[in-house]
Amino acid sequence: MENITYDAIVVGSGISGGWAAKELCEKGLKVLLLERGGPYDHVKDYKTATKDPWEIPHRGRTTSEQKKKYPVIHRSWAAQEVVMDAWANEEDNPYTEVKPFIWWRSYRMGGRSILWGRQSYRLSQMDFEANEKDGVAVPWPINYADMAPWYDYVEKFAGISGSNENLPQLPDGQFLPPMELNCVEKDMAERIRKEYESKRHLIIGRTANLTKPIEGRVNCQYRNRCWEGCPFGAYFSTQSSTLPAAQKTGNLTIRPYSIVTKVLYDKNSKKALGVEILDAEDNQTYEIKSKIVFLCASALNSTWILFNSATDVWPDGLGSSSGELGHNVMDHHYNIGAGGIIEGYEDKYTYGRRANGFYIPRFVNLGSDKRDYLRGFGYQGGAGREGWSRSVAELSLGGTFKDALTEPGVWSVGAQGFGEILPYHENKISLDKTKKDKWGLPILSMDAEIKENEWKMRKDMQSELKEMLEKSGVKNIGGWDGGHAIGHGIHEMGTARMGLSPKTSVLNKWNQVWDCLNVFVTDGACMTSSACQNPSLTYMALTARAADYAVSELKKNNI
Repeated sequence: MENITYDAIVVGSGISGGWAAKELCEKGLKVLLLERGGPYDHVKDYKTATKDPWEIPHRGRTTSEQKKKYPVIHRSWAAQEVVMDAWANEEDNPYTEVKPFIWWRSYRMGGRSILWGRQSYRLSQMDFEANEKDGVAVPWPINYADMAPWYDYVEKFAGISGSNENLPQLPDGQFLPPMELNCVEKDMAERIRKEYESKRHLIIGRTANLTKPIEGRVNCQYRNRCWEGCPFGAYFSTQSSTLPAAQKTGNLTIRPYSIVTKVLYDKNSKKALGVEILDAEDNQTYEIKSKIVFLCASALNSTWILFNSATDVWPDGLGSSSGELGHNVMDHHYNIGAGGIIEGYEDKYTYGRRANGFYIPRFVNLGSDKRDYLRGFGYQGGAGREGWSRSVAELSLGGTFKDALTEPGVWSVGAQGFGEILPYHENKISLDKTKKDKWGLPILSMDAEIKENEWKMRKDMQSELKEMLEKSGVKNIGGWDGGHAIGHGIHEMGTARMGLSPKTSVLNKWNQVWDCLNVFVTDGACMTSSACQNPSLTYMALTARAADYAVSELKKNNI
């Protein structure tokens, strides 16, 4: 295989890599998809997805050994038995934290497309123009009009369920029928609309869960066990969606256990010749040639590859001529919210386990609303009624206690904010050349934190939510704030931003590396700002758009 020259190499098989493979294959290119982890097959490898909770060996809890091997994952809520094999081994794949940084990585086929929360929102025109308007960082080189047809395109294929709301800060899309708000959420939505004179909205989440079948994929069964892998293909993932489409063309080759160490760069032609890989199983190095390269290894790993590429031309790596490679790390700050109980619905109960919740779109710093910080936030949450599992058996005994548990408990509601983090130049990653991973490769050093703008925003994120809950009739309201380390939001972005000039950005408006136009970066690394919406839908649209352009340019012999 190493003697073949492919039309395209795609690095990484997650959300962006899967889309790149699909689009390039469907346009007739011979594509090699490189994944640093092992295979992970649709349905067959979803080992726990159809098991009952009592069949899981440790009933969902992690072992002492896992706590030692995965200390970062154990800092948060994701340390659960059914998905521990999904996370990258932290002993083999360490990184340095100059400042606290939580890096969620999944090194296997499909990457985090199996694990993601599936919330799918478009960025708006105000998001694309925010940097320029606020005088922050650099302007985006594209706007909403450039992206709208590509949002349309990927939504139709991925299958996004949601409701049209006609909100300028949250553009509508090509939606499947929405899931339903439950009775409490519906009443809350109406109270919020009235109390805030239709300036605030509580809507059902826009999620990549099918509400009706699409091309062999069955609609969501309301099991809410998505991250174990869906045997029905009811939510968008590489395995259920883009990978089968790419394979159907006959143009795809997959090579697992392939750690891409660098892009091969030719000084004379100023083009990439392909990539160098380290085989994770035999520890041998191979060179593989291609006409174009798509880096979709996840934001920080794509930049790691650039750091290690063409260092004989640019000491800081391919794409570093602007001085921006590795800088402008972003995320969404969250882990702050509020909740309480709500009375008067004792005769109502929910059916199934809806794999979705409600969403309250951004309402601050819009129109006449002005705050003492830039940008804004949204909320994600839900209401539900406690079941029998609310009580701990040791607290009571006897028939009366058992009878009480046959009745559902109180209705409760809660939400947490997701806020925008500005693209600060000083928030950066770099190579720590003093430490190596299992394969002897240099590791990343993380030096990023939230700043005054975000700390001010967090105060409003909690106080505004408490007020809305109170006006919705919620009682016993309590708030929480667990702080935020960059990366905790699982939405790492930046480090190879798009821009209008090669002097101030790493990529142009087509996601091409300014210094090497046959290399494209379409994952979170390319983001120029973060907005406050979940970013995965934007990665999909950017990838499809870049692939279309790449094939067009390739046919014209321009790259």
